[in-house]
Amino acid sequence: MPVLERFAHWDLQLCLRVNRVCRRVSWRLLFRCVSVLGDGLFWYALMAALLVTGRDSAVPPVLHMMVVGLACTFGYKWLKARTLRPRPYQAHADIERFAAPLDRFSFPSGHTLHAVAFTLVALAYYPALAWLLWPFTLLVALSRVVLGLHYPSDVLVGAVLGAALALLSFQISYFYQ
Repeated sequence: MPVLERFAHWDLQLCLRVNRVCRRVSWRLLFRCVSVLGDGLFWYALMAALLVTGRDSAVPPVLHMMVVGLACTFGYKWLKARTLRPRPYQAHADIERFAAPLDRFSFPSGHTLHAVAFTLVALAYYPALAWLLWPFTLLVALSRVVLGLHYPSDVLVGAVLGAALALLSFQISYFYQ
């Protein structure tokens, strides 16, 4: 079996296994909550909390997060419009959808892309938040597959793109300082 076919098979099999987690109501509720928070609520609340607690000193980090968030949104929407990959539950009857998607296509995971990017930017300014941000980011990434909305490869690529955009933003900001 060629490499790409083996990877696609692995991607689907892992998606099927992880998706079964949501057959338990408690897991379904957990991952739905994480997904809703990952829609942006968690990140907006974090930015607001930083502004309330840090006042003027929090403005640059929050602006940095906002600019990176906009870049992430444009980037993933551009990619989704070009790849047109159907979501797992649309392509495979054995995969159940346990939450409503925000858009039509699967590749890449915008939730994961934003979570990784926001986490990296926030931790550059506030490393003490790692205990909160990394577990939440991992739960967001896992929720996308568990809920039947993304393949593992969508999540992996979303994480890589989020990291790349965050790191690029640091390079650009250092250039302009």
